[in-house]
Amino acid sequence: MSYKPALSKEQKRLLKKKNEDNRRRVEFHRQEWFRYKKLGDSWRRPRGKHSKMANHVGYRPPVVKPGYRTPKIVRGLHPSGFKEVLVHNVAELKKLNPDLEGARVASAVGYKKRIEIESEAENLGIHVFNKVVR
Repeated sequence: MSYKPALSKEQKRLLKKKNEDNRRRVEFHRQEWFRYKKLGDSWRRPRGKHSKMANHVGYRPPVVKPGYRTPKIVRGLHPSGFKEVLVHNVAELKKLNPDLEGARVASAVGYKKRIEIESEAENLGIHVFNKVVR
């Protein structure tokens, strides 16, 4: 079954722009993430008087700026256009609006209950983002 969200023309246009921008956007890494494994590469703002990255020197990686932000109307939406809602059981699933919201089954949910949630979602016409491959 094909699931499509109910979006206005403006929302569809902005969602398409958001997805294109996300594809082209550079990855933002923490300063010196390549040098020390313990740092990881999750983003932290560069601080320090002598930091080349904080001073936006050209040969350093790009820094997060407001210009990279997505349009407000489609901010936080899944690339498909649905709003993601975390679901733990069938009762939470029944509260969703199938035209605007999609379900993501929580990782703490076991296999048996997950199959139950997925079959109920299919009956209700709700899109599940992380379906189990059977």
